[in-house]
Amino acid sequence: MSYKPITLLLFAHLLLKILAIHAKVSSIIVFGDSSVDSGNNNHIPTTLKSNFRPYGRDFNGGQPTGRFSNGRIATDFISDAFWLKPTVPAYLDPAYNISDFVTGVCFASAGTGYDNDTSNVLSVIPLWKELEYFKEYQKRLKGYIGEEKAKNVLNEALYLISVGTNDFLENYYAYPRRSSEFSVENYQYFLAGIARDFVLELFQLGARKISLGGLPPMGCLPLERARNVMYGSKCIEEYNNVAKSFNEKLKELVMKMNKEHEGIRLVLSNSYDILSEIIQKPQSFGFDNAITACCATGMFEMGYMCNIFNPFTCTDAHAYVFWDSFHPTEKTNAIVAQHAVKNSLVEFYYN
Repeated sequence: MSYKPITLLLFAHLLLKILAIHAKVSSIIVFGDSSVDSGNNNHIPTTLKSNFRPYGRDFNGGQPTGRFSNGRIATDFISDAFWLKPTVPAYLDPAYNISDFVTGVCFASAGTGYDNDTSNVLSVIPLWKELEYFKEYQKRLKGYIGEEKAKNVLNEALYLISVGTNDFLENYYAYPRRSSEFSVENYQYFLAGIARDFVLELFQLGARKISLGGLPPMGCLPLERARNVMYGSKCIEEYNNVAKSFNEKLKELVMKMNKEHEGIRLVLSNSYDILSEIIQKPQSFGFDNAITACCATGMFEMGYMCNIFNPFTCTDAHAYVFWDSFHPTEKTNAIVAQHAVKNSLVEFYYN
């Protein structure tokens, strides 16, 4: 069955709203990379930014915010689904203060990874520093609404973690250090160990409802297809297999931590299957193109290469699965968020 782009987007939004009636989540707290960064990189000295047009051209009247998309990202839609704000503000954005962060805050930084070496590639915020910002936020929140109320907000918040793609594509497969130190499987275990420690520290800081994001079919990103031009610009299945294997390790981690730590409610939000389905059957979701991106030539460009001066950018992003060579369009983000809400996050609606 085929859907018109706008109709599908509105349907996904309406479904999330209907489900949200019974939601019991106080706040959305976000950690990760460019898949969920709502603007933190705007305020650090890095070249990896998106606070210029055409980024954000479909966001609130055409406002570039630092989100790597034409509009909202998945965490914005999830926040909306839980009857909170329609967008999750970036912690480092001076336009916001602690009153804006009571119901949602984002600590994510585009280009980061589990591995500290990954964040060093483009001089972005490492995951450990995101956690330090969260600790600072906790203190500010307690000072603003009081110790008891802050504890309740933090206990009832939904913590979303989306990170890992850069560890492979921008680190392991791009530079020799980690690939000479680890086999790809051992590197997966290395990253899973960091994920475990990160979740455990969040839990010790009061987090109870935690979603750990899986890797997407990263071999099908337009950038990777473009690099595979000698083989017909097909998906790089080696990368997809690595993503699936790592997701299995995260699944085992989630099961283990739920057994070992009383009170934790850890889920795996795995977007791999829904994104694969969209990429393989784009017309079924109202898309025309799942191979190249909307911005510029759609093959290599992201960040500063995806700019308003490029004459090749598409006129209708709703027809595309990908916005730039690495990131989905707003419409894709809405579908991915809907899938997460209906599956991994559904238990948080009722208790």
